[in-house]
Amino acid sequence: MKTTRVVQKILSNYEGETPGVKAKLAGILMNGKLGGTGKMIILPVDQGFEHGPARSFAPNPGGYDPHYHYQLAIDAGLNAYAAPLGMLEAGADTFAGQIPTILKVNSANSLIPNEAPKTQAITASVDDALRLGCSAIGFTVYPGSSAALNMFGDIAEMRREAAAKGIATVIWSYPRGEALDKDGETAIDIGAYAAQIAALLGAHIIKIKLSTDHLSLPEAKKVYEAQDIDVATQAARVRHCVQSAFDGRRLMVFSGGAAKGADAVYDDARAIRDGGGNGSIIGRNSFQRERSDALDMLNKLVEIYRGKA
Repeated sequence: MKTTRVVQKILSNYEGETPGVKAKLAGILMNGKLGGTGKMIILPVDQGFEHGPARSFAPNPGGYDPHYHYQLAIDAGLNAYAAPLGMLEAGADTFAGQIPTILKVNSANSLIPNEAPKTQAITASVDDALRLGCSAIGFTVYPGSSAALNMFGDIAEMRREAAAKGIATVIWSYPRGEALDKDGETAIDIGAYAAQIAALLGAHIIKIKLSTDHLSLPEAKKVYEAQDIDVATQAARVRHCVQSAFDGRRLMVFSGGAAKGADAVYDDARAIRDGGGNGSIIGRNSFQRERSDALDMLNKLVEIYRGKA
């Protein structure tokens, strides 16, 4: 596999990393319609665990079948497909080598009492990722939760093992928990903090949510106002989060969030592109649509990230 200069430049930011990890990152970056551009679109399908089957797949019943998602990601020309253990095992042989995969190694569910600390159980291992031929493991942390420190410790250990075995790490850094109200979960100061935490934990690819212009922490608000940090537009907030993850030295993708109209999805992608983000990790907004509509949407997103739409 030949890599482009853009990809080589990105890989050079991962100083001290193992050749195996860099090869896995190169495989993701060079795959699909955006291969070689430094931009990525990843299909994540962990919503069945997080929200339940009907909420996730009833809008488009084909999604109940794990093979559907593999094929959608392949046909759309995406960079990678991410899912929990069972989903990947259900198609790993049929689709072996056809698209890079990311094994989501921890998960939560909607049946946990609201008053319980926000955390996730480890549901798969680095050896599972090796067995299934995955390019990376994916792990969620919840900055803001009383259980966050345990999650940081868990991913630190798993990341160390994965790197030693030549597998990259993607960290979903989602502010959530007792320390935050609803506005705080998507506030720009908290989002930038979440990006920094993921980078410091050693993430090779960081996944965060798009932020609002709300400032949640009083002490941080003073600095944002004193330093006149621009958070007025979505592109500016993306730029600030990218800056917060080692000034762009780490790959960063943004989640698609709850189901929304196509125009809103496209506007988000343009803001990510214009703010210097590396792309989208978009689940419900793609697989809950009828297959042809999903393919049209994903193709339009490719064009946006190529600067053609």
